[in-house]
Amino acid sequence: MANHLKSLNAPASWPVKRKTTKFSLRPLPGKPMHECMPMGLVFKNLLKDARTMKEVKAIMNDKEILVDGRRVKDPKYPLGLMDVLSIPVSDEQYVLLVNESEKLCLQKIDKKESSFKVSKIIGKTVLKGGKMQLNMYDGKNIIVKDGKFAVGDSAVLSLPDYKIRDTLKLEKGSYAFLTSGSHTGQHGSIENVSASGLVKIKTKKEEFETPRESVYVVGKKEPVVKFKE
Repeated sequence: MANHLKSLNAPASWPVKRKTTKFSLRPLPGKPMHECMPMGLVFKNLLKDARTMKEVKAIMNDKEILVDGRRVKDPKYPLGLMDVLSIPVSDEQYVLLVNESEKLCLQKIDKKESSFKVSKIIGKTVLKGGKMQLNMYDGKNIIVKDGKFAVGDSAVLSLPDYKIRDTLKLEKGSYAFLTSGSHTGQHGSIENVSASGLVKIKTKKEEFETPRESVYVVGKKEPVVKFKE
């Protein structure tokens, strides 16, 4: 696979200059391309800490750059939606979100908030011995002993050990973030989850229904993820 792709073919969610920059860095496989950005572009286009890939490599080699609490050095490493980026030397912590313009963006968080992440359960498989494997939104899998987890729920995971701290249910009263569709980037409380697969969301501005696939539960009554107002 080529290291680069033409900027004109880059996902619409990437905040890149398509007309003035011929090529963009291609992320390593493992996450949907429209929901992640390679670290090289994160430093160049989002943080604006580097102008060239040479500068990005120097930063990642010289400084401790953590994604979900684990050090990464490859500029092609994909920072995915809801992943936590930490730069200890400058005491900076961020979570990757998508805004209402459907562009990926970094939201600054504090050190305490960087000790966990919220990951949506997108599938589950029964294993031998009655154990359950949860397939998570970020591509990882978690083995659990019971089946109390449902597809569409989210798990609050401690970092970097990836242990489940809490479960956020896809149900009335929970708080949700919209990751796709016409209401991308909005967030609010869940008013109803219908059997037909539609979820009614109430934000500060409006109420609407959206497919459950677009709904990412991020809290019980209040979000555990910080959002800009």
